[in-house]
Parts: sequence; C-alpha cells; structure tokens
Amino acid sequence: MQRLKTRAQFQAVLAGKTVARTAHFALHRAALDVSPVPTQAASKTMPSSTGPESMRPQALFAVDGVWVGAMVPKRWAKRAVTRNTIKRQIYQVVQAFEPRFPQAAHVVRLRGVFDRKEFISATSDQLKLAVRSELEQLFDRAATVAATPA
Repeated sequence: MQRLKTRAQFQAVLAGKTVARTAHFALHRAALDVSPVPTQAASKTMPSSTGPESMRPQALFAVDGVWVGAMVPKRWAKRAVTRNTIKRQIYQVVQAFEPRFPQAAHVVRLRGVFDRKEFISATSDQLKLAVRSELEQLFDRAATVAATPA
C-alpha cells in the first residue's frame, strides 16, 4: 500500500468517483494515471535538470498498486488527537482490506462529526470501535462494488 502525499494526488482522486458512503465516511476512487503531469517548473523555458526541481514532467502515481489517503478535516474533528486517531484507524483497516481493493488510488474522507456527547474522550476505545466498524462497512461496500462487473 502506498500513501497519497501531494495535493495533486488528493485532487485527482477526489475528482474521481465516490464508490461507497456511510454515515460518517465517503470513499473516493480513481484509476491510476501513470502518465506524466507537467510541473509548474516545466512551463518555464529553462533547461531540464536531474534534481528535485526537474523541469521534466513527473507522474502523479509513480508505481502501480493500491494508493490510499485519509482526509479528516477540522470541520468534523476539532481536536488533533481525534483526527490522528481516526487516520490511524483508517490506515489499519485499509491494510486488512488491501487484497480486496483494485489497483487504484483511494481517499477516505470524513464527512460528518462523531457526536461529542456520545464520545466524550477524543481517543476513547468506544470511538475507535465505532470508527473501525463503520470503516469496515465502508470497505465492504467498496469491495462489493469492485467485485461486480461494470
């Protein structure tokens, strides 16, 4: 499993299709695009170099495989502790479901708040269990969509 790191990667996946939703999460998927994407530096007329500021176009996804990113906005999870806990749960559950996923780029997006009255502690076992069970439902739905022929 590869993790999405750049803004361009996240934007490319979010522009793709939403394959599954639950009360709190949405899963977006996009086919891997290994064709080069021109960088800002490529638009300049300077000669190309071999360093990190290379003028040559670079591929958005360098290798084939399952790419995953997690988006947990402050809007839905105010505390950093809660955001990090949810992200950890996302990546742990993805590892279990990785063999069932197609080779594509995926973004798991938190789209609703977990009620603070129900989950008082930001890192409670109750919150972790609720997040994990909902993520398993999300990935089950996504795996079912991937298994059905288009």
